[in-house]
Amino acid sequence: MTKPSDARWLAAAARLALRGRPASNPNPSVGCVIVKHGRVVTRGWTQSGGRPHAEAMALDMAGRAALGADVYVTLEPCAHQSARGPACSDLLVEAGPARVIIGMGDPDPRTAGKGIQRLRTAGIEVAMLDCPHSADSLAGYLTRARFQRPHVTLKLAISLDGCIALADGSSQWITGAAARAHVHSRRALADAILVGGGTWRADSPRLDVRLPGLEDRSPARWVLTSHAIERARTIAAPQEIERIPAQYLYIEGGAQTAASFLAADLVDRLEVYRAPIVIGNGLRAIGDIGLATLAQAHGRWQPVERRTLGPDIFEAFVRTRGES
Repeated sequence: MTKPSDARWLAAAARLALRGRPASNPNPSVGCVIVKHGRVVTRGWTQSGGRPHAEAMALDMAGRAALGADVYVTLEPCAHQSARGPACSDLLVEAGPARVIIGMGDPDPRTAGKGIQRLRTAGIEVAMLDCPHSADSLAGYLTRARFQRPHVTLKLAISLDGCIALADGSSQWITGAAARAHVHSRRALADAILVGGGTWRADSPRLDVRLPGLEDRSPARWVLTSHAIERARTIAAPQEIERIPAQYLYIEGGAQTAASFLAADLVDRLEVYRAPIVIGNGLRAIGDIGLATLAQAHGRWQPVERRTLGPDIFEAFVRTRGES
């Protein structure tokens, strides 16, 4: 039986999962909140390198207080044994909560359905909610499971008329300081970052995170090019991103790189920073993506976020795809 507060606590667990992203790779970043009598007992999230798992962290801190509590976890508790730690479903059975509320089933065949069954066999009530917040927090893991590639975010910083630079290539800066700081916070949530070979050669970008306290969260650098380069690894075509050992890939351009990933339908999220300036005869943000009709452009992107960052507007869109 579900409670009116279940969705709210699961959403809180999903926000908590961001603390483990992307350091939890190769494991998903999971969030867990243990609640008793309407109050939080403790919380957990997947730690660096994938262990301890979120449930293990939360249960260890809760101790005996977990008995009879409600446990909210964004992903089905694992059911497989590992040399790195026990199965979370076994830890939950030992702890004896009254209920376990799950945001998503685990597509990993070692766990899929088995974690839930183990809990129910032990007499623990299990509820599976349709939780979009959990799905969003697990986007990298789910994309890997479904498409065998990282989840791809394409970032664009543009003028009101869709330019990324002046005609001579000058682009520092299109957006203001608040927007640029926000970009660094987004880099910190990715375990790989990519630019095109032209951008790499022209700008020699650092592609790191320069926010206080997050300097160690800089993603691995990749370049889309057929030429060997220093200080970064390379792929020759967008379809090769399956070789990038990441759950989250953040792409920063340039225009032809953006177009090539869009044309290949390999972008899962668009993040657009729009500055209140008009450039006119400038470099366009995106090259040709092969559309033959306007009808092909509609119905592909759903807006999910909008905020003001100083003078600039940030908007995020997710690619809408049917099950296949």
